[in-house]
Amino acid sequence: MKIAVTGASGFIGRYVLAELLNRRVEVVAVTRNANNLDAWRDQIEIVEIDLAQVLPEQLDRLANTDVLIHLAWDGLPNYRSRHHFERELPKQYTFLKRLVEHGLQAMLVAGTCAEYGMQSGALSEDSSALPSNAYGFAKDSLRRQLAFLGCDFPFALTWARLFYTYGDGQPATSLYPQLSAAVSRGDKTFDMSGGEQLRDYLSVVELARLIVTLAMRRENSGVVNVCAGQPVSVRRLVEGWVTDSASDIQLNLGKYPYPEYEPLAFWGERSKLDSLLNQL
Repeated sequence: MKIAVTGASGFIGRYVLAELLNRRVEVVAVTRNANNLDAWRDQIEIVEIDLAQVLPEQLDRLANTDVLIHLAWDGLPNYRSRHHFERELPKQYTFLKRLVEHGLQAMLVAGTCAEYGMQSGALSEDSSALPSNAYGFAKDSLRRQLAFLGCDFPFALTWARLFYTYGDGQPATSLYPQLSAAVSRGDKTFDMSGGEQLRDYLSVVELARLIVTLAMRRENSGVVNVCAGQPVSVRRLVEGWVTDSASDIQLNLGKYPYPEYEPLAFWGERSKLDSLLNQL
């Protein structure tokens, strides 16, 4: 099987590449800067592409794969920026549409739990998409556009609605690397929110395994929550990371306010994901 991956040099992309290689899949890695994947050159095919300016021969190269795992998305972590729907959304749709027109038969596209908006509790794929920030709106709009595209050019679409993840190599603005950096510096305290938020977290290694497993099915699975399915408080999560690091750093709870763009408690319902996994 031959699989193309956009956003291949990103945080999640690198773990997806590793998972694909573990499964002995032929990989075409798409990145804006091939130098970012120098360490992988002997194992994968690297294609340097700006999604806004893709040449026809590059489209043919990517469309001639069994499935595309589409992780690329610019503009994060500024979730409220109009960039997501003014620039990123049309660029993303045009790129994917051209691939389908060139013959791509199957794709897995990374969505986001932000598509659910301010809804609380266990969120299933049957829950309405009610995005409350620009990023969630743009992602959900792309999903809807691709559904309409499929009416004219049938292709298999899995919309992998990702929840939260953590792991080595995560952008420095995220919680896990911030704690890791504080521990490495020997800080006595770590500033954070009150930690009462309930969230749904997966390690990036497990996330990559699930993404690849779903992609390799090459079926029209629709929206699939890719999540743990279990809520955990941010405080308990961070306390577990502290224990794993064998550090005595103390948590300075309540230093930062809770984000206004997220409900206090929400997590993914994963019965559809488990059903798909059980079919393998």
